[in-house]
Amino acid sequence: MKRFALALAIFIAAPLVLFAQQTAPEIPFDSVPNLLKLPPDLYLGEVSGVAVNSKGHIFVFSRGNITGSAYAASAAQLLEFGSDGKFLREIGHNLYAWAFAHTVKIDKEDNIWVTDKGSDMVVKLTPDGRVAMVFGRKQEASDEKTGPLKHPNPPLPPVDGMFRQVTDVAWDAAGDTFISDGYINSRVAKVDKNGKWLKSFGEPGDQPGQLNTPHSIATDAQGNVYVANRGNARIEVFDGD
Repeated sequence: MKRFALALAIFIAAPLVLFAQQTAPEIPFDSVPNLLKLPPDLYLGEVSGVAVNSKGHIFVFSRGNITGSAYAASAAQLLEFGSDGKFLREIGHNLYAWAFAHTVKIDKEDNIWVTDKGSDMVVKLTPDGRVAMVFGRKQEASDEKTGPLKHPNPPLPPVDGMFRQVTDVAWDAAGDTFISDGYINSRVAKVDKNGKWLKSFGEPGDQPGQLNTPHSIATDAQGNVYVANRGNARIEVFDGD
């Protein structure tokens, strides 16, 4: 019996050894130092997001260089560069939604989507840089309670149409948008292509289907929604319908 067990162990381990000996294919790449050509008076801060459109233009969402309402000098700037790294423009200078940059994404029509954690807002801009849609709203000076958002336990219930430290966006084949509503609400919101709120799913917790700081989001061709469930150290998969 011991010999059989030893032989079985060798039989099982052999393919694993062969697999370990195989080398992964090399992915070719070119390293281009100092690709982005910034004007003399412009500086990158903490770069939190980068995306590329169909023309190869590079969009950089950076925390810095201007003063923001939520995090003092750490704010948000959306910069566009050509495929050769040449600076083209700043998009949305002093835009109301800018407070603390998080992500930038480009959809199939080259619209520019940004999520701003500091203002709790998601902004859709047209390819020429005009605001097309706005989701959520930041706290106002006239609000009853302003200042940093609290983290009560249990958290306050989420409000449809509003976000608390939003993190990312993704789209399905129908053009619906999924928004990871991120550090506090720990859920995913779904809006249609016209901006109508459809529903939300997920809730704070560590059980299957529950979220803890959903930080990034993606979809596949079958309509599944993949959520980087950061606080729970796993990927959560939802049916987008």
